[in-house]
Amino acid sequence: MNKIITIILSVSIAFVLSCKAPKAQQNANKATVPFSWENATVYFMLTDRFYNGDKTNDFVAPTDAQAAPYRGYMGGDVKGITQKINEGYFDSLGVNVIWMTPLIENIIGSVDEGTGRSYGFHGYWAKDWTAYDKRIGTKEDIAQMVKTAHQHGIRVMMDVVINHTGPVTPMDTKWPDDWVKTGPRCVYKGFESTVNCTLVDNLPDLKTESTSEVALPSHLIEKWKAEGRYDQEMKELDDFFATTKYPRRPYYYIVKWTIDLIKDFGIDGYRVDTAKHTEADVWNTLYNEAKKAFADWKKNHPEEKLDDNEFFMMGEVYNYFIGNGRMYDYNDKKVDFFANGFNSLINFDFKGDAHKSYDSLFAKYDTLLHGPLTGKTVLNYISSHDDGGPFDKERKHSIESATKLLLTQGGAQIYYGDETARSLSVEAEGDAVLRSFMNWDEINNVDKQQVLKHWQKIGKFRKNHPSVGAGRHTKISDSPYAFSRSYDANGYKDNVVVALDVNTKSEISVASLATDGEVRDAYSGDTYKVKNGKITINPNKIYLFEKI
Repeated sequence: MNKIITIILSVSIAFVLSCKAPKAQQNANKATVPFSWENATVYFMLTDRFYNGDKTNDFVAPTDAQAAPYRGYMGGDVKGITQKINEGYFDSLGVNVIWMTPLIENIIGSVDEGTGRSYGFHGYWAKDWTAYDKRIGTKEDIAQMVKTAHQHGIRVMMDVVINHTGPVTPMDTKWPDDWVKTGPRCVYKGFESTVNCTLVDNLPDLKTESTSEVALPSHLIEKWKAEGRYDQEMKELDDFFATTKYPRRPYYYIVKWTIDLIKDFGIDGYRVDTAKHTEADVWNTLYNEAKKAFADWKKNHPEEKLDDNEFFMMGEVYNYFIGNGRMYDYNDKKVDFFANGFNSLINFDFKGDAHKSYDSLFAKYDTLLHGPLTGKTVLNYISSHDDGGPFDKERKHSIESATKLLLTQGGAQIYYGDETARSLSVEAEGDAVLRSFMNWDEINNVDKQQVLKHWQKIGKFRKNHPSVGAGRHTKISDSPYAFSRSYDANGYKDNVVVALDVNTKSEISVASLATDGEVRDAYSGDTYKVKNGKITINPNKIYLFEKI
């Protein structure tokens, strides 16, 4: 009897342990793929043009001030982004960073830019850095979006503008003269004519160069009082300046308001707009304050933080080319933005480099990212919201676009609709042709599905393998073209082998993955037997091999 009881107890204990074990075993035994900004896949959208998740906040322009084509609000909002996160749209693409245009309150009125009447749907025309634009979403909407993204392991990078305010309109007051200047207009002949100037007419330039302390604009004080938040805003400003000891110059006010994005939401990074139009050293201040704010947020929200990565800051230094290494040349002065607060810069070289052969493209980026740019990175793109010369404007090479963008070292930016071949040639003027609404109505078409699935397969492969964007590149063979990538950092190792444009039955080496056994092609899901470090493959456009 005692023997039977002992057996029963042993089985019961074993059963209880087996019920509790899987989660612990999974956490202990299954290595988690570490996130690396060098291997980030960033999805960038104009928030107003992505998805309409809340029709109650749709803005309707006055009948006597209708917007020119694609220059007014079209209904996209923060709730729309949250909905697509919950649906798994970004997960299916392997996206691990979402970057959206600024969400702060923009000007109410509109301006005629010569290309037609325009509204601030894009978010770059700030009216009040301390408020959020209700045509895009509320503070609560933004908080929910960031929280939802983090639950999916997706970082959030918000666009910030410190170079200028929004234009002056009959409905929007100009900021005081001790805060902004309205000329001269930039002519780009050197440093001074690029930095201490206005980008265009009627776009007041913030005096980031000013050494004088300034009072708050009266129109902002009146606005805060009318909204019932004057006392709170003043207390926060007083606390900020008392703690930091910064002088009350225009730039430092904006720094305080900008880091509130981190304090309020726990965002993971900034994309800094028009960075080259501001003195480079001021970005150090923004980055240092952002880094401290992010560390404090993670300390106060241990259950919500994703990992121990520090705050990330990327700059738009227009016409920075990776081929220039760390320096940006103003013609009469060179500046290293990477030494002034930036972890990364947007790479304007890639759209041209994408015309190169795979081998030339990958060899160039391996040499630069593991040479002069060691410890930093760039963000590559094929199309964007303000670049009229994308790699494939007619969308005739969407498959090639995905292959080259997602397999090139460095960060990869998917501009909304790259993955669905959204048209970049709509009937509009200027940069508006790049800003049509996301083509959800076409997404189930056979040809669009083929394109989307290709982006998804490579995107998920990239997400699962930091070696793709952050690893070292080694060519294996020219015919067929095959290469390996290897990553070894912070105790994590990763290797992949890729073969492209295989035209005949071929034998390739996968010795970096296995000498015998099997490897898996992540693109097709098929497995291949390895003998003496080699496998045989049939003609195909792409193979993405990984360990099993």
